[in-house]
Amino acid sequence: MAEVDMAASMVKNWIGNPFSRLMLRWVSKKGENDSRLNNALKRYAGYDVEYGFSDRVAYRIVKTALNKGAKSFGVPKSEIKESLKEPIVRRGLANILEGIGKYGVMKPQLCAAPFLVVWDFTKQCNLRCKHCYENAELKPAEDELTTEEAKAVIDQFADIGVVAIAFSGGEPLIRKDFFEIAKYASDNDFYVSVASNGTLITKEVAEKLRGSGINYIEVSLDGFEKEHDKFRRVPGAWKRTCQGIKNCVKAGLDTCVATTVTHHNYKKIPKLIDFVENKLKANRMIFFNYVPARRGKDIAKDDLTPQEREELLKLMYGKLLDKGCRLDVFSTAPQYSRIAKEFASGPEVATHFTNKQATEMLQGRTKTLTEFIGGCGAGRLYCGLEPNGDIQPCVFIPIKIGNIREQSLKEVWENSDVLWRMRDRDKIKGCGECEYKYICGGCRARAYGYFGDVAGPDPGCINNLKYWEEVKGK
Repeated sequence: MAEVDMAASMVKNWIGNPFSRLMLRWVSKKGENDSRLNNALKRYAGYDVEYGFSDRVAYRIVKTALNKGAKSFGVPKSEIKESLKEPIVRRGLANILEGIGKYGVMKPQLCAAPFLVVWDFTKQCNLRCKHCYENAELKPAEDELTTEEAKAVIDQFADIGVVAIAFSGGEPLIRKDFFEIAKYASDNDFYVSVASNGTLITKEVAEKLRGSGINYIEVSLDGFEKEHDKFRRVPGAWKRTCQGIKNCVKAGLDTCVATTVTHHNYKKIPKLIDFVENKLKANRMIFFNYVPARRGKDIAKDDLTPQEREELLKLMYGKLLDKGCRLDVFSTAPQYSRIAKEFASGPEVATHFTNKQATEMLQGRTKTLTEFIGGCGAGRLYCGLEPNGDIQPCVFIPIKIGNIREQSLKEVWENSDVLWRMRDRDKIKGCGECEYKYICGGCRARAYGYFGDVAGPDPGCINNLKYWEEVKGK
């Protein structure tokens, strides 16, 4: 463990010094066809690319950086070269290195552009869920981005270095051009995922999803039939959703079941995990923090207490470590990183989005790595995009910080005062006083939902009990 921290510190000092940052900024500049950085990464991976003098200089800089990093962490250069053959990996690494060049090595790190954009593709939905953060309706909004505008947005994302696009809604599969846009994103080397309620996923639709280049699908399931249909407010939704999940699994899609935990389903979570693993056969399960946003504000009384959330996260981490459980278990609660750190028998994880493979890969990775990735990524690693092009710090934080029809995402990402308030962990109320502020930071969406401040406290943590009492006292 000490050796890994020492290696990480060496890389931090070497890459983060002023001269190296200057070189990274120079390398990241775009040429006629591509950035020097991406060309250098291609060459490192073994591709034959035409190079001018500046490209050759950039390659030497990048090669030195990658070799030094590989040696410090004990990773064979051959593994790095093999991984960099994937366009998504190259784009992701370029985004991180460009961010270090621009902002330095931070705790936690800020990317040069959003690593992920969660795109609420339409407000239209066939369900009426109680916790909907989008206030989805039966009809689409009149000002939604057109097909051509959506493609132009994807072109812009590619240009600035966005790595992943997650289509959500509403129900994205309702929109007639969804498959066309998803395929366009996939063809442009994005990691493409979709969040769906599952009710429209027939066997044919599942195959079409796979054919459109969807890398990952997340289907919402709020419990068993009675609880789910009551929560979704449409009779029969549960059966159609379960069948949709099975269809995705059969089609070979990387299938995750997503559950928002409230007092409606809290006590049945262990049985639900067993059902998803053994009956639905999904390979992942993610538990969402309840966030009081838009329509979801109406059920704030059903939020978990900090003590209940703590027990749930411990249960989840136990499942993650259980070799007898086939499921990968995730959480959107950034406190999951703290639970991992405090779990005496288990390895730390570098993010609350983890899995069984990650726990093995990250064995021995300690404080430096977890602080680099840093828990809640809202406004730092990702942002939200509304159906009409409004840019938000997170889909659960309904603050318009720009509109993609009027401004570039890069401009908003670099200059938004709201985003910069969220990024300074030292100044976050409550959470900024915690020893885990750099590996967790609290959920910024819950802070905004409960206190109207993106730099406010997350009242769902046992380390913020006084703020939970304040919320319950209102």
